[in-house]
Amino acid sequence: VSFAFDFLETTGESSETPELPAWETNSTIKEEEFTRAVALGLLDYLRKSKSHGFVVSLSGGADSATVAVLVAMMVRLTCQEIGVSGLAEKLAHLSGIEELEDERQWIRRLLACVYQATRNSSETTRSAAEAVATGLGAEFFAFDVDQLVEGYVETVSTAIGRTLNWENDDLALQNIQARVRAPGVWLLANLRQSLLLATSNRSEAAVGYTTMDGDTCGGISPIAGIDKAFLRDWLRWMETVGADGCGPVPELAPVNIQQPTAELRPPGEGQTDESDLMPYSVLDAIERLAIRDKLSPLEVYQQLQVDPRIESAGYANEMLAGWTRRFFQLWSRNQWKRERFAPSFHLDDENLDPKTWCRFPILSGGFERELRELDSFYQAQKEYLGEA
Repeated sequence: VSFAFDFLETTGESSETPELPAWETNSTIKEEEFTRAVALGLLDYLRKSKSHGFVVSLSGGADSATVAVLVAMMVRLTCQEIGVSGLAEKLAHLSGIEELEDERQWIRRLLACVYQATRNSSETTRSAAEAVATGLGAEFFAFDVDQLVEGYVETVSTAIGRTLNWENDDLALQNIQARVRAPGVWLLANLRQSLLLATSNRSEAAVGYTTMDGDTCGGISPIAGIDKAFLRDWLRWMETVGADGCGPVPELAPVNIQQPTAELRPPGEGQTDESDLMPYSVLDAIERLAIRDKLSPLEVYQQLQVDPRIESAGYANEMLAGWTRRFFQLWSRNQWKRERFAPSFHLDDENLDPKTWCRFPILSGGFERELRELDSFYQAQKEYLGEA
């Protein structure tokens, strides 16, 4: 079988090397690439879905702040590249855009942020959320959903014949707060004909540290493939440096000085994400070794002991072994959550999205045999070190 084929004519090789934009040659190219890749993805999704903008449930924490900033960067980078008129041409399905004359007006048109308070929310996170939304130029709303939470708690308490309390019903009382926040922000998104953006990250996905039908709600999840440690570093970079040609977002300072917290337990308990789970640096190291590199629990534990970044933190072997066991248990139990996450952007080979990359059984043995091997090794190591 033969096919007709013509080679393209060439005019000779050019001796000139194309000049790269400044952001491709600086020392923070990973941060620059992340910003620009997600910004482009958001614009493309907005354009093709014919949506009228985005809504973000802004908690005052790192993840939702990241998503809001990325929407703003979508506008700023697009205007930088093709101008305000070019952005209007890309989003020609929107009405009334002739009146939008600059980036800030476009951001306010396309981005709405909502802070939803319960009695366990703090003034710190509320003011941080408002500062970020205002600094970006987004429209900002504040909902008080505490009465809705209490209504559900009272309804269920009456039905089961006892009052729910933190001593016996901790997880349920946390989750209902996250779930109550979903309907109102969905309603706002519907009213604005906008896309609700989910704000969960990859570290949370790995261990299921997220509430289904709560903070996972959304039509698309822009940062579901990105680990928490990188996101926190990126936010500090955005606060002080920012993407080339756009400058910093100093309003991120009140977000960056906080320890990540879900704010779902009473304030006096001092809840933080890392106290609920483990240090994010350790979680992300375990996740890469276990899922990307496909190492067993024992191999992961052994690698953690020789990882310079982990070793410098001075964690005891008992803690490393416990965190390794906890990761594998939580990973296995929470595949069903990863199956239900909103679509995300596939940015690298560390994505945990089972629909596009990382398949894993919904039900499994949970690494029981491998965890027994880890326990046996740790006990032998402990006895040896004790003798030494």
